[in-house]
Amino acid sequence: MSVMSEKEKNGCRRLLELLPVEDLLALKDTVTNRLISVESPSEAIEAIVAYSQSAEELLKRRKVHRDIIFKYLAKEGVAAPPNTEKLHLIWRALALWSSDNVIPFQDTLNDSSACCSEGPDGLADLTALGKEFCRWFFQLLNSLNHTAGQPVQDWGPQHFWGDVRLFILSYTGEQQRDEYHGAELVSRRLSALVWEEKLVFCPNLEHSGLKCLSTPHGLVLVAVAGTIHRENVCLGIFEQVFGLIRDPLDGNRWKMKFVHLKIKGQLGAEQLPVLTYESNDMLQLFTT
Repeated sequence: MSVMSEKEKNGCRRLLELLPVEDLLALKDTVTNRLISVESPSEAIEAIVAYSQSAEELLKRRKVHRDIIFKYLAKEGVAAPPNTEKLHLIWRALALWSSDNVIPFQDTLNDSSACCSEGPDGLADLTALGKEFCRWFFQLLNSLNHTAGQPVQDWGPQHFWGDVRLFILSYTGEQQRDEYHGAELVSRRLSALVWEEKLVFCPNLEHSGLKCLSTPHGLVLVAVAGTIHRENVCLGIFEQVFGLIRDPLDGNRWKMKFVHLKIKGQLGAEQLPVLTYESNDMLQLFTT
C-alpha cells in the first residue's frame, strides 16, 4: 500500500487528472494488478494513489509520460526547459512535494508538544524533525536562486550559531576542501551557491536519502543526499550533514552549529541519490 505523504498524494492526484482516460484506466490496471474495479476516472486516480508504493515509483511508470509531468509542473508554476529529461522532471516534482512549506519548521518544532521523553534529548521523532528541517532549509536556500522564480525567503545568519563551522568538499575533477567559520561568513558562502552560481538543491527525503540521530548532549545530526541542478542540467549529487542545537536565548529555536557539504560529479544511475554516511561517520565529522 501507499506510503506517500499527504502532499505527495495530492500532487499525484493533480498530475493524474492530466492523463487521458484510457491511459488512466490502463495505469490503474497495472498498479492494482487488475484486482480493483472502478466506475469513474476519479475512482481510478484514488486506486492508483492508494496502491502505488511511492510517488517516485508512480512517476516512473511508462503511462506517466514525460509530457504529463512537464505539463503538471507548468501548472504548478515550476518552469522547466521543453527538452528536460523525464528523470529530471521527476526530481523536480518530488522536490516540489517535499519542500512546498517553509515556515512550519521553527514554529512546530519550538512547540513543547513536539517533544517528549522518548529519546536521550527528549525528541519523539527524529526522522520527522529531519524531514521538516530539510524541507525548510532547502526551500529557504533555493529561494535565493532568482532564476527559479520563487519569492526570496528570510535567509541569513540568524539561522546559525555565531561559531558555526561549514566544510565543503568537492569531488568534481580535483578534490577540494574549504572551511568557513562564523554565522555571517557561512550564511554568505551557502547563499552564493544559489545566488551567484545559480544552483538548485533537490533533497531525497525518502528513507534511502535521509538519516537522523541525536546525542545525549542535545546535538541532532541530520544527513541528506540529493541532486544539484542548474536550469535543466543535473550537475551531480550532494550529501550534506547538519548539526543542530537549540538556542535557549532565542526562543529555544533550532540553529545550525555545523554544516558539512560533499559535492560529487555527474549522477550515473537513473535513481534518486542514496546517502552513504553511517551513524559513526556522521558523528566523526564533528568530533574529530
